Amino acid sequence: MLGLLASPTWAQPAANPPGNAAAPARTGSPEIGPDRRVTFRLSAPKASEVLVSGEFMAGSKALEKNAEGVWSATVGPIDPEIYYYNFTVDGVRTLDPGNPQVKSGSTASTIQSVLEVRGDRPAFYDGQPVPHGEIRTHWYQSKSLNRLRSLSVYVPPGYDRDAAARLPVLYLFHGANADETAWTRLGHVNLILDNLLAAGKTKPFIIVMPFGYGAPPGEPGAQGQNTALFSRDLIEDVIPYIQSQYRTLTDRDHRAIIGLSMGGGQSLSIGLNHLELFSYVGGFSAALNNGGDFAKTYAGLIADPAATNRQLHLLWIGCGTEDSLFTPAKKFSEFLTEHKIQLTFHPSSGAHTWINWRHYLNEVSPLLFQ
Repeated sequence: MLGLLASPTWAQPAANPPGNAAAPARTGSPEIGPDRRVTFRLSAPKASEVLVSGEFMAGSKALEKNAEGVWSATVGPIDPEIYYYNFTVDGVRTLDPGNPQVKSGSTASTIQSVLEVRGDRPAFYDGQPVPHGEIRTHWYQSKSLNRLRSLSVYVPPGYDRDAAARLPVLYLFHGANADETAWTRLGHVNLILDNLLAAGKTKPFIIVMPFGYGAPPGEPGAQGQNTALFSRDLIEDVIPYIQSQYRTLTDRDHRAIIGLSMGGGQSLSIGLNHLELFSYVGGFSAALNNGGDFAKTYAGLIADPAATNRQLHLLWIGCGTEDSLFTPAKKFSEFLTEHKIQLTFHPSSGAHTWINWRHYLNEVSPLLFQ
């Protein structure tokens, strides 16, 4: 497992000290049992209340304090997956200090502890004994934004060995409060593609993951301009840069654009308004921040549905039914259907989480560049 998502943490019984002294209270957290029940612990003798909340449960659960001041609670059994959680101690949200595995982003609000519950066999996002591609980091000068920026690139196994091969490109975007490394650290994009390629389920392609903010989050004067600024950087700087650095197929038939949440709104807005550049377009839990005025935002798309459908090899929209963005996603899919635009609308269980987005990438990748 790459990045911050390593093996789960099991608490180990403390060794008895010399002599007849009693062993200290065990505070390892989280402790995952063989039945996939998980115990959380926190040593906080002076606290009045400790809660745990996470993607593996609805709401929160109170921990109970023992005589040594150690709080604990057991939940589950929990299905195998990667989850994020926090403690709340006397009203203050915090990490689990017993767990070194941490999810982070470009803003402090995204920091959470990581719980990985493993199943009896490797998951589709796990590292497996197959040929592996590489994640590469590039710095480039964005002329359109007048900034030095960075992006991440996945190249499939064997890319450097075949100097003649040219590959399609997927431009893959992160969500709000994240950065260009999120799809690797949290989405396991490289491991998902490695496994799909090894199983013969998809064709090799390059994945480019740029920083999705045209201006840094919170910068004065950038309110409402992010997608426009990011679009300029993507079209005027990122795509030309990638084509100068990598052996890419440069026609629209071999270029895809997909994103999640904020990035999903960007991928749909940019991709569907630039069909001269992209033939595969997707949005995962997309933030459709256009006030529902789809007819205005996508006027060019619906002007000639037959022409649009000839240009689009794939339009794929997925969202969890428990996601606050599900209703806009459903309305957008209905708008497209009403205007005879062909698409795949994929409602699934779950909320606004990486659990869904990893699954979506695993489902969509085999549909690209066929």
